[in-house]
Amino acid sequence: MNSERKYKFDWSMIGDLEIGRPNLGCRTRIEAYRLMQYTFRDVIELELGHEKTDQVFYDAGKLAGEEFYRHLIGDMPDLSTFVSKLQQVLKDMEIGILRVEEADSETGKFIMAVYEDLDCSGLPETGEGVCTYDEGLISGLMEQFTGIPYNVTEIDCWCTGDRTCRFTVDPAELSP
Repeated sequence: MNSERKYKFDWSMIGDLEIGRPNLGCRTRIEAYRLMQYTFRDVIELELGHEKTDQVFYDAGKLAGEEFYRHLIGDMPDLSTFVSKLQQVLKDMEIGILRVEEADSETGKFIMAVYEDLDCSGLPETGEGVCTYDEGLISGLMEQFTGIPYNVTEIDCWCTGDRTCRFTVDPAELSP
């Protein structure tokens, strides 16, 4: 890996939208987001192959989840407060509607669903889940909240015929 990085992420890259977009503001259409995501995915896959592309998107999502937690969620005293704040921020930012469907406080395992997911809701059914970035995002969020690494795997997706994205969320030390 090249040690000289040109685009190392820093929260300042989000920019000052009041100054930079005084007329258009902080919102854009989902088509613009998906155009960027899926063209990146296509080009990266041509260069690196499917498995490496999924790893790049997972890792990027994880970094985003870590930064999202630090800058938009912040330290939370307990799981209930964390989930409530995360649900509100995801809804306010129009990313999706988060539901925790199962939570095992002893093992730290969860089943989480995201309805109206920014990445895939409304896409054609392909038989393949596409929310690798979301897997990483949830992993990064959970690691920041708990202090331990999490493995996140999408088990249902709009593109597999389901009408929500559903994820297993497991502490890394418990994952196979």
